Amino acid sequence: MADFRHEGGDSGLSERSIAELLSQLSEQTATLVRQELELAKAELTVKAKQAGLGAGMFGGAGVLGLYAVGALTACVILALSLAVTGWLAALIVAAVYGAIAGGLALTGKSKVQQAVPPVPERTVESVKDDLESTKQRAKEGRQ
Repeated sequence: MADFRHEGGDSGLSERSIAELLSQLSEQTATLVRQELELAKAELTVKAKQAGLGAGMFGGAGVLGLYAVGALTACVILALSLAVTGWLAALIVAAVYGAIAGGLALTGKSKVQQAVPPVPERTVESVKDDLESTKQRAKEGRQ
């Protein structure tokens, strides 16, 4: 252990002890940082595996949902074919899907145009106002 006694001629001993303590502290700190980084890496690996599994499940759900929409489409076409010929029923369903897709595309386009450019306009104005009031106060303080 370190000797912290400081007696007249033993200053070299206490300085060496402090130097040894600082060296030991440095080594232990480096070891602690490495261990914490390894722990963080292990934790992130586990979380990444869980996220990957969840993403795979979402992907599977999307594929099965797409199959369900296909089956529902076939059902609607078959039901319509009781009233009109089969090709006309399929055309009607396709036209309805196309109209829905067009409406979604136009709505999405307008939402994207509202968001671009991605500048926080209110915040920028607020910062400009803050700067202006700060300049005014600085001018008043000088006078």
